Amino acid sequence: MIAVIKNPLGLQPPLYSSGATMSTAAPPFCSSPCFSAQKPPSGDSGSKSQPDLLTTKPKTLLEKHPLYTPTHSKISLQFKEKILCLEIMGVDSGRALSQNPSLHTASLHCIHEIITFLQSKGILQKDLGRIFGMCPQILTSDIRTDLNPVFNFLSYDLNVPDQNFRQVINKCPRLLISSVRDQLKPALFYLQRLGFKDLYALAYQDPILLVSRVEKTLIPKLDYLVSLGFSKDDAVGMVLRCPGLFTFSIGNNFKPKFEYFDKEMKGELEELKEFPQYFAFSLEKRIKPRHMEVVQCGIEVSLPLMLKSTDEEFRELIRQRGG
Repeated sequence: MIAVIKNPLGLQPPLYSSGATMSTAAPPFCSSPCFSAQKPPSGDSGSKSQPDLLTTKPKTLLEKHPLYTPTHSKISLQFKEKILCLEIMGVDSGRALSQNPSLHTASLHCIHEIITFLQSKGILQKDLGRIFGMCPQILTSDIRTDLNPVFNFLSYDLNVPDQNFRQVINKCPRLLISSVRDQLKPALFYLQRLGFKDLYALAYQDPILLVSRVEKTLIPKLDYLVSLGFSKDDAVGMVLRCPGLFTFSIGNNFKPKFEYFDKEMKGELEELKEFPQYFAFSLEKRIKPRHMEVVQCGIEVSLPLMLKSTDEEFRELIRQRGG
């Protein structure tokens, strides 16, 4: 038995009762406010034609979804359809609702408006699952005050053309949940003062830096490098050479790697100044094993050569210099 509800957009998506089963020969047509309405396949029940909507399968069998059981009979059909909408897009509905409680009360109409707006900016339907999965807060954003300012920022501050919005957003979906006034513009201003002049690189390669808080993230990372003994100018030069330094954890990355470099490798600060990418390599899988092999062979290898070489190149290096 199929229960049909009329949602705010006038669409009629089918919802399955707890005992229903889905025919493998001809799946029923399901129209969702998350997608544009489509006509059901014509022909007999044995037709292999399926609506495009179902090419992305939900993560769970809808008829077995907990929200469709009698235990949850008091949950509104509209809320159940919201779950269906998220799952069809490829979003883990449970995780999304947990990370963004406002989704519980958000209307399907508002969610559809956000999807339509993003698609008008070049975001494709196939991108939505990943984007909403990473940042479910987008689904309850205000288009005028939250989302539109971000695209204006990309256009006017980073010189990103409209046709490249999708590339930048897919690189860093968090841009869409970042305040332009309180986060994006202050970060851009701070980074430019440090010497990040390449707007193209910031937009297409390192947009993660723009969603970082200046006071809570960027400044503390730079201050930590100075605390290790680098001058302020040297520390700035290091982050300009390796922007990823701004994304590394002080406790989980900088401290253990610098401790190993200082105490076990007996390295000099000048080496890190010239090769700050050292902090980008895994301590346990790259730095330690290669350093130990170099020590055992009794040879000297520069930091970049030791870490940047492929496994094959490193073995050949050890063979040649180790005799």
